[in-house]
Amino acid sequence: MADGDHGIANESNLRSRYRDVSELAKKKVLSRLDKHCRAFIGLSPFVCLSTAAADGKADVSPRGDPPGFVKVLHDTTLLIPDRSGNNRLDTMTNIIANPHVGLIFFVPGMDETLRIDGQAEIVAGHPGLQDCAVNGSVPEVGIVVRIGHAHLHCAKALKRAKLWDTQAQIDRKSFPTLGKIITDQIAEIEMDADEADERIDRGYQKLY
Repeated sequence: MADGDHGIANESNLRSRYRDVSELAKKKVLSRLDKHCRAFIGLSPFVCLSTAAADGKADVSPRGDPPGFVKVLHDTTLLIPDRSGNNRLDTMTNIIANPHVGLIFFVPGMDETLRIDGQAEIVAGHPGLQDCAVNGSVPEVGIVVRIGHAHLHCAKALKRAKLWDTQAQIDRKSFPTLGKIITDQIAEIEMDADEADERIDRGYQKLY
């Protein structure tokens, strides 16, 4: 694809529209976790995991559990427990086809985030999963990530978004419930919005 009136397909063209990368931004990327990265992961209850299929189709999956649910096995290795969800297994099948992954960790109240990329492998019966038990529930499957690069990301995006600002939160009643949305989107579904919401709420009662 060539550069056009709106599209940019040339890296030099792209970079000409931005300031030069600072030396700090270049040098802050680590090849292994230091004490600050370890501490950040230990405080994080939420991570977004990006994967791509063999044909390049991308996906991002949110993962959440009590703080520190992602285990640091080594300064170059993480273990992410896999909890039961919608069972589509998009992330897992992507990893089987293409092991390259990206992670971004969040800590509530902190505007900085931690970014990691690496190679992932799906494991079953890994001894580290015993340490991932919540309410007596031990996950059977996990994702081991061997770290390629890690760095703390500045706070600009979250500050712009006011992500943790309670004054910026919407009134939840101003947006349709998930059950209503699903019944609107799936014409052939054999339940009304209230039934769908009840089914979803029952699922939320069984997080583990």
